[in-house]
Amino acid sequence: MSNTQSFDVSGITPEEGRPAADRLISGDPVFTTWNIEEADGGIYAGIWQSTPGKWRVQYDEWEYFHILEGNSILVSEDGEATHLKAGDRLILR
Repeated sequence: MSNTQSFDVSGITPEEGRPAADRLISGDPVFTTWNIEEADGGIYAGIWQSTPGKWRVQYDEWEYFHILEGNSILVSEDGEATHLKAGDRLILR
């Protein structure tokens, strides 16, 4: 038997946030997050969007994401750029 869960994001109150001041590089990005599920062990599911901006990130967990619209450029510490667009999928660690 499968364990599935459907959801309607219209019933979820989104949370807004911004990158920490010490991580902001340029712009004034605003993040909007619709948290759908959270489970023990650092498992989260949701939808996230951002207005334009540039900031440094630090990951303490694995993150899978699928770009629904727009684009993003991830730049590693050694300067390698990964260009992402709608339809792309990636795992970060």
